[in-house]
Amino acid sequence: MKKAYCRTFQTVLKYAIPILPYRQPAIIGSLKNIPAVLHGLSCDCVLLITDAGIRSLGLTDRLEQILAENQIECIVYDKTVANPTSANVEEARQLYLEHDCGALIGFGGGSSMDCAKATAARIAKPHQSLEQMKGILKIHKKLPTLIAIPTTAGTGSETTLAAVITDDETRHKYVINDFPLIPRYAVLDPRVTLSLPPFITATTGMDALTHAVEAYIGNSTTRETRRYALQAVKLIFQNLDAAYEDGSDLVARRNMLRASYYAGCAFTESYVGYVHAVAHSLGGAYNVPHGLANAVLLPFVLEAYGDCIHGKLHRLAIAAGLVDEATPDDEAARLFIEAIQEMKGRFGIGDTIPEIREEDIPRLARHADREANPLYPVPVLMNARELEAFYEILREK
Repeated sequence: MKKAYCRTFQTVLKYAIPILPYRQPAIIGSLKNIPAVLHGLSCDCVLLITDAGIRSLGLTDRLEQILAENQIECIVYDKTVANPTSANVEEARQLYLEHDCGALIGFGGGSSMDCAKATAARIAKPHQSLEQMKGILKIHKKLPTLIAIPTTAGTGSETTLAAVITDDETRHKYVINDFPLIPRYAVLDPRVTLSLPPFITATTGMDALTHAVEAYIGNSTTRETRRYALQAVKLIFQNLDAAYEDGSDLVARRNMLRASYYAGCAFTESYVGYVHAVAHSLGGAYNVPHGLANAVLLPFVLEAYGDCIHGKLHRLAIAAGLVDEATPDDEAARLFIEAIQEMKGRFGIGDTIPEIREEDIPRLARHADREANPLYPVPVLMNARELEAFYEILREK
C-alpha cells in the first residue's frame, strides 16, 4: 500500500512539473556587478550570510569592499555552521530586521545559502516556524530579494527551491521546498572559489555529480532536466580533476561552477534519491559534511538499484567520455560506477562513515525513509528496513 501511494504521488507530481512555477536565477558573472542590481532594487543595506571560516580566509573582503565603494551598507552574519541550525536562522533574521536591510546575500557553500533561504522565509512569514514550513509548498509568499554566491562548485543551492535546516533541540534535519526559495540571482564568479582546499573541491564536486546522477536516473525527468544532468556530468568528468590538482585553474573552476548550476537546475525539477536522504540523516546526527556523505554513498546506492538503471547509466557514461553507444548497458553501468569509485580514490575519499553507531541505524533509516518517500521519484522504492543496509555498509567497509 505504501509503495502504491508513493508511486501515485510521484506520478501526479511528474505530470504537474510542466505547469509548476519553476524558474532559474538570473546569472551574474562577477561580484562587481552586484551593486547595480541592488541599486536597481533601491537597496542601500544588505545582510550578508556566511560562515566564520570563509570570513577568516578573507573571501568576503572583495565583496564587502565593492559594496562599500558603491555606498551600500553590508551587515555580516558569519556564524552559520556546517549544517545550519534553526538558531542560525533566527540570529540572522534578527540582524536583518534590526538594520532594516533590503536584501540578503548567501555567500559560501550550501550551508550559508540554505541559511539565507530559511532566513528569507522567516522574514516573509514571521508567525510561522521553520518546522511548520518543512515539506513542500508551505511558504506561499514572496521573499526578500536573495542573491546566492557559491564558493564551492557542488551544492547547486544557488538554483534550488530547497533549504535543509537542522533543529537545534532534536538534531533532526528537515527540508523546506517551495518555489519562492529559488534565489533571484546566482553569482558564478570563479575567483571566489580559488582558495577552496583540494579535498573540499573534490567532495563538493562529487556532490554536484550526485545531484546530476540522481536527477537523471529518477522517474520524473523532463527533456530539459536530462539535458542539464548530462551537461553537468560531462563538465565534472572533464574538469574536477584539474580543479583538484590546480586550484588556481580559472577555466576548470568556471566550468565546475557551470556544472554545479546545471546539476542544480536538473534536480530542482526532477529531485534526488536515497543517496541524499541517507546523507541528510548522517549530517543531522553526526554533522558529516553533505558533499562527503554523498560522495561516499553514491556508488553503493547505484549498485543497489540494479539493472533497472543500466540504460540510464550507459547514457551518463557516454557523457562522461567512458564508453560509446556500442557498449552494452550492463558493461557501461559497471564502468560508470567503477569510475566514481576510482574518482573517490584519487581524491582520498573513503568508503566508510566512522561516526555511525549501530544503535542509531534504525532511527536514521526512519528519518531517511520519511524524507525520501513519497517525494523522491527513485528508480527502486525502499522502506526504512531496506535503507538500513546502506548504514551497515558504511560501518563495515
